[in-house]
Order: sequence, then structure tokens, then C-alpha cells
Amino acid sequence: MTNRKWISVGAFFALSSVAIGAFAAHALKATLSEYALGIIETGARYQMYHALGIVLVAIVSTQLKLKLSISKLCFSVGIVLFSGSLYLLAFSGLKTFAYFTPIGGIFFIVAWMILIYRLLRVDIGD
Repeated sequence: MTNRKWISVGAFFALSSVAIGAFAAHALKATLSEYALGIIETGARYQMYHALGIVLVAIVSTQLKLKLSISKLCFSVGIVLFSGSLYLLAFSGLKTFAYFTPIGGIFFIVAWMILIYRLLRVDIGD
């Protein structure tokens, strides 16, 4: 996938983060508990952070000519597992979904580690 498409993926995740957070905060405020709203807020916040991470990695990848596809993929999988499981937990109340949250967190960590590793291995002339 090209970096332009990855930037679009990151932008989509950012857009949907805002939409989910706003929908929960306004349209569902009367029907969801404070606990559930907090879970959604956490999911939306981490989704936004890592959506921006995808955009950042795509730009860095282009500028420095680094292969960072696995990092971008790990961010994406992390968003789906981490934030997605939190949204499902908040909306359904089924605690089973919480088992996927730390797996998504591991994908986030791996994505950042890959970025750090690749950056430390490249000579960017500074």
C-alpha cells in the first residue's frame, strides 16, 4: 500500500475517532453510564493518538525512504483491537471484549518499537 493510502487510513481512523467520541458524548450521554462513556473516551483518545501515528509513520517513511509497513499495519491492528474492544465493551457490557484490549496495546507498542528501531538504524545526516 502506498504512503498516500496509509495517510488516508490514518485520516479515516482520526475522523472516526472524533465521530465515535462525539456520538457517545452527546447522543448517548443519557443512555450510557459514566463508566461506559469513560471507556469510549479512552478508546477514542487512543484511536486518535495512533491514527496520527499512522500519518506520522507514513510521512517519515516517505521522507527518509524507510520501510515501515509493518509499523503502520501494527498501528491499524492495534486500533481495531484496542479501541474496538473498548467500544464493544462499553456498548454491550460484555466483559469478554476486554480480553482483546491488551492485545491491541501490544500491537501499539510493537509499532512504536519498529519505528524507533528503523530510525536508529538509518543515517539521516544530522
